[in-house]
Amino acid sequence: MNVLDLININVNEHTEKKGNLTYLSWAWAWDYALKADQKASFEVKTFQENNQTVPYMSIGKTKMVWVTVTVFGKPMTCQLPVMDHRNKALPDPDAFAVNTAIMRCLAKALALHGLGLYIYSGEDLPDAVVIPSRPKTEDLNIEPDVLKFLEELTQDVEGLCKEGKAQEARLAIKAAGLDQDQRIALDNMLSSKARTAMKKAKEIEELSKGTQDAHFN
Repeated sequence: MNVLDLININVNEHTEKKGNLTYLSWAWAWDYALKADQKASFEVKTFQENNQTVPYMSIGKTKMVWVTVTVFGKPMTCQLPVMDHRNKALPDPDAFAVNTAIMRCLAKALALHGLGLYIYSGEDLPDAVVIPSRPKTEDLNIEPDVLKFLEELTQDVEGLCKEGKAQEARLAIKAAGLDQDQRIALDNMLSSKARTAMKKAKEIEELSKGTQDAHFN
């Protein structure tokens, strides 16, 4: 597995609903990182304050934590203030709040490597990152006969991806001429492996096209 694979990982299957938002625990993000690179590591930066070594930097009465995550030999550093449940900087935070901020910062540092980066469409809550909820198929305006067609198309696309023909699967979807609701429904039916395979195929195609264009310039 390489950096491109890490970026393409779909983490949606390990989420849970809280109100109108969907959340992914930092623990799942770290689990994915270790599966991608067994040598992955993270380090919490420490500072000297009042003759003590502490895992934060004081800014007035508030604190800022720093976490560096190394994946595939590349370190990426992220910083985050220690915040309360309203995501406001917390004055004189206790050890629990500092630890929570460190794990939140770990999740964000992993996102700098590409893991779950797509889910940062909004601000996250403690120990979690936010993912926009995808409409459910039953909530979409799709006729029964069209839904049956989408189920058959899903089987065809899954089969092509398993055979290593992700590019052909992309062309099959394009040829179907789906509207927005139909495409969302199809995405709901497809496995994360199939979606990831087609995304890779698209990136390879775009990279190849860019290389060809460079030769003509």
